[in-house]
Amino acid sequence: MSSGDREPGTPWDNVKEEPTCSGENSKHESAICSGSTEIKSCAVVKYSAAPPPTSYALLQEKTDLKLPPANWLRENPQLGSAGTTVLGSSSKSKPFSSFGMAYEFIDCIGDDVDVVSDSENIKKLLKIPYSKSHVSMAVHRVGRTLLLDDLDIQELFMKSSQTGDWTWLKEFYQRLIDEKWQRKKKSKEHWYQRAILSKFLYYSINGDGAAEPVPDNLNEGEVENEAEEFSSTWPTSFTSTPSEAEESDTAKQESVSLDSNFALGQVTAVLKEQNLPTLFNEGENSQGLRNDFVRNIMWTFEDIHMLVGSNMPIFGGGRYPAVSLRLRDNNKPINILTGIDYWLDNLMCNVPELVMCFHVNGIVQKYEMIKTEDIPHLENSNFSTRVVKDIAQNILSFLKSNCTKEGHTYWLFKASGSDIVKLYDLTTLCEEAEEGKCQNPFTLPVAVLLYRVASNLMLKARQNRKHYGTVRTLLLNCVKLLDQERHPQITASAHYMLSELFQLDEPPEEGGESLRAGGSEDSYSDEDREEDEEAELTEDSDENGSYSNCSNPQDDSKAVAVIRSVGELSVPEKYKSTHQIRPSGAFPVSQDKEERCRHVLSYVLKGLKAVDGSIKKESDLPAADPNTPIPLKYEDRNAIGACASEKGISLLLETAAGPVQGDQKHLTRSGMIPGSWQHHMKLQLFLKASKAYFVLSDAATNLLKYGRALRYIKLSLQCYDAYCSVSGTQHSQVLQFHSQCLSLCGDIQLMLAQNANNRAAYLEEYSYQTKEDQEILHSLNRESSCQAFNMAADLSMDPEYQLFVSSKCYEAAYELLISEALKDQESDQLAQLLRRLGNIRNEMGVYYMNQAAAMQTEKEVKKSVSVAEQEMWKKSFSYFEKGMKDFEAIRDSTNSALLLCNTGRLMRICAQAHCAVSGDQSRGEFSPEEALYYNKAIDYYLRAIRSLANRANHPLVWDSVNWELSTTYFTLATLLQDYAPLSRKAQEQIEREVTEAMMKSLKYCDLQTESARQPLYQYRAATIHHRLASMYHSCFRNQVGDEHLRKQHRSLAELHYSKAVCLFLSLKDAPCELLRTLLERVAFAEFTMAGQSSSGAKLKSLTGALEIMTESRHAFQLIHNELKEEEEEQVEPSEPHPEDSAQSPDVATGPTSGLNLQEVMKLIGVFEPSFSFLLLQLIKLMTTMKRKPSNKDEELLKTYKNVYSKLLRAEKNAPLLSRVSVYKDLLQQLTPQTGSDDTGTPS
Repeated sequence: MSSGDREPGTPWDNVKEEPTCSGENSKHESAICSGSTEIKSCAVVKYSAAPPPTSYALLQEKTDLKLPPANWLRENPQLGSAGTTVLGSSSKSKPFSSFGMAYEFIDCIGDDVDVVSDSENIKKLLKIPYSKSHVSMAVHRVGRTLLLDDLDIQELFMKSSQTGDWTWLKEFYQRLIDEKWQRKKKSKEHWYQRAILSKFLYYSINGDGAAEPVPDNLNEGEVENEAEEFSSTWPTSFTSTPSEAEESDTAKQESVSLDSNFALGQVTAVLKEQNLPTLFNEGENSQGLRNDFVRNIMWTFEDIHMLVGSNMPIFGGGRYPAVSLRLRDNNKPINILTGIDYWLDNLMCNVPELVMCFHVNGIVQKYEMIKTEDIPHLENSNFSTRVVKDIAQNILSFLKSNCTKEGHTYWLFKASGSDIVKLYDLTTLCEEAEEGKCQNPFTLPVAVLLYRVASNLMLKARQNRKHYGTVRTLLLNCVKLLDQERHPQITASAHYMLSELFQLDEPPEEGGESLRAGGSEDSYSDEDREEDEEAELTEDSDENGSYSNCSNPQDDSKAVAVIRSVGELSVPEKYKSTHQIRPSGAFPVSQDKEERCRHVLSYVLKGLKAVDGSIKKESDLPAADPNTPIPLKYEDRNAIGACASEKGISLLLETAAGPVQGDQKHLTRSGMIPGSWQHHMKLQLFLKASKAYFVLSDAATNLLKYGRALRYIKLSLQCYDAYCSVSGTQHSQVLQFHSQCLSLCGDIQLMLAQNANNRAAYLEEYSYQTKEDQEILHSLNRESSCQAFNMAADLSMDPEYQLFVSSKCYEAAYELLISEALKDQESDQLAQLLRRLGNIRNEMGVYYMNQAAAMQTEKEVKKSVSVAEQEMWKKSFSYFEKGMKDFEAIRDSTNSALLLCNTGRLMRICAQAHCAVSGDQSRGEFSPEEALYYNKAIDYYLRAIRSLANRANHPLVWDSVNWELSTTYFTLATLLQDYAPLSRKAQEQIEREVTEAMMKSLKYCDLQTESARQPLYQYRAATIHHRLASMYHSCFRNQVGDEHLRKQHRSLAELHYSKAVCLFLSLKDAPCELLRTLLERVAFAEFTMAGQSSSGAKLKSLTGALEIMTESRHAFQLIHNELKEEEEEQVEPSEPHPEDSAQSPDVATGPTSGLNLQEVMKLIGVFEPSFSFLLLQLIKLMTTMKRKPSNKDEELLKTYKNVYSKLLRAEKNAPLLSRVSVYKDLLQQLTPQTGSDDTGTPS
């Protein structure tokens, strides 16, 4: 089916592609036969602007084609551009035709297609071995695709004589190729033949029979002039005259230069999904770069894939669905060049038949129909299709092997009548001539094409990151070609896309495999590998003799490569593509986040420089009104106190909530026009820089480099500030990102407050700045003062201020997340932010609580609570309350419990501050205010317990709250007991309250769970039992009258003493407490005995008391061990100084670690007389007993006397260790044999 079946003007992306293979009757046969061999050819119409083919008008014999038809030279869709040009061919009218096609079918470029060109250029190349005419073509490489364009060198020189450009090439051409070059004028015969061809085509489309001729008022000269008029000239936008250049400078003030105007028309608007700015205005199309072929065809010729443009008129209808019309002079036979022309045209357009009209001197003679597959076998035009195939493959291999550098313009040249084909690198020649790269008219189209292929791949790269290496190479080559001053827009956009390649918000994939395996076998080569590749290329080429690499001085030393004879092109596989393109487009992905961000920032900076350079110079900016002050969003830090900083922070909240909706109709600070490409580009670059600095700050925070982190987050916020000043509105994603920035800033300020000891190092990190950062900041300052967030990101030396700023950053971030723009967005960011808010409020509460505690400690004289202390309490309590609400909002019971626990601690500090002081500065009675605050503390601890529900939810927090609650009850009971408010309450009531508080404290002493706190719980439980026992002991002694109550007190005292002794015995580090408890218990037993009259009862009581006393051997054993360890420690370091070791350890030596020697001496002072008294009383009672003593009694009496004797003889002034050792031995003697195993009580 022919391409002509499509509606005229149908855009290519709406036309269904149909593979149409050449063969008889247009059936879908993939081969066309030529002799015994087959040539594979398949054509797919990518786009067709032609109407459905209509049948051609069969002209009557003797029709005079010299007479023009009535419709001559009128635009006709059937003929396309062939109708409006006498030429009928478009090659000369479009020196950049391949670029027009490449722009339109960007998906094919770089990978799928080998060649993009006008069909006329393809034919010219394939006819090289048969033709003596000259060949001049520009070749460009993009990936594995070659773009071929006709390069009319003589027309170029005619233009250069006016503009002064390309003089270096003109001199080079004259010196090495054609010393006497001149423009060859077309003969009159040439224009005559063109004219009758054009008239023939117009006659043929007239469907009403023979067209009426009109009087021939046009003489041959007019025809020639008309032909000249229709033949296009070199596009003026590339070789502007000096006057045009001046105009372009003027135009810069309004928009961009003429070259940029060309670019604006050529580069597509980048799709929104790419987050790239809309680059170019599609409305304008520069001449010579439109894809104005009637049809674009994807032609596969053997294994070569070509995108070709054709304007050949196709007729059809009836028995002949598709035919091509040709006009031939009957007196001139068809030669081989014409035959190849006709055959290739029909193959490319998939036309199965050719209709030939023969004429003599313009008078129609006859028609003849020829099948396409028969064309190679016509008389006088016999050629081998297999040879044509070999020529195509050899030329493609030759070009691919030598046109290796992307962005370079290569020139394929064969002089008229010569057999030598040469390839030059015009880009290199231009650089050697020291003329700017802007002198090459292909520079911009090539750069734009590289850019557009990269843009297209960026879409694919979103799904598959293997394209990143390819995209990067394309963009770097694009930037290398462009002059930033002349083409700032593409330069800036290319740099922005380069920055987009580095993913900042994703961790690099394992091993970076997907990033390094870039592209197919024909990926893009890097310059660093080109030298090696060229060396390989030279060796290979010398071996197979495929071409000379110009080392021979007889050859042109400037040529890249030379085909010595066109005849070589007909030899099968004479040329092989030896250029091994890099197997993987390696993309330099670093696992180091900082390095990736630095790459991003370097590209952002280049992009900003390109944009800034295109905006009006500062001298062109409107002068500032000297009477109007410039508003700087800044306040002097010294002027901001704790209250004044609230004003400063309100600015932060306002800025965070969104930019001020300024009038976007006016120019920005730098002179940018809102809505211009500069405006869109700066927005993207500012945002990208802000994200890069954010990632750098986050990485520095993870490395605990908080000074560096604060510097980076400040730069990030400054970039955002500049973004706000340029942007009128903000997308929700941008606001969400800004919320993350503020949140990170809060984190850093909190860390700085908590690590005050490293301030000097942090200040040094914060003050350092790279040149790149300074230049980016300079660019930001062109749009904004960048001081809106100074307060949030400045490094303060005051931890209170840092905590305050941190909390305000979190609040601002929170306000953003609950704002109208973001409130519907579901994200866990809100929960994280509430957790951070709760945490910072806890930190501030703790800070003020510690301040209050410090004030209390520093007070020299206990007096009433100061106003400053109360202020601290209020602030602390307020922050704790807010923090609790934050945690409750996200149902974080653990953290809620911690804040309740901290509030309980605050209440205890308040209670301590309210302790009553008597006139002589001694501690007064337990006050009601103390009781109130302790009870409040207990309430908060109980709420914390309820919040946690059970220990399994969070064992550590549960244990902590449990301990604090037990401690509070214990402290309350101790104070009530030690400083009883007897002036307000009765003794019995106080005792009841003490007992109740002690028992509750005991309830929360977890003695069962094994943990680090278990010994503390045991000690506390033992102390509680000891205190209760002491209290009941006291009650028993002081109680008079109520015998029942005395008995109750006595039994309770006994119970608690026994429990206290058991617990103290289980501890290994409380010998004094154990000894004191035992001595009190002995005293209690002695007091009980005092009321007894019978000797038997007394003996029993005394024996019980002595048994209690013997238990103190455990305490003495522990004391003895500790004293011995201390003595050994003192002796060892004093060995070099014998005079020191002569001193005996005495009571005067300071307290040992964990042993209070004064306490030990005091307890021994009680123990010795008590022990002596018990022994004496027992000895007296046993010797005066009336009943006869048993053997056991006699032995006991003997032991008692022996121990008593030794006790009396013991040296009172002996060293403490000796005395303790004596008491230990004496007690051991009194221990019954059954208890002999207890002598080795562990220390």
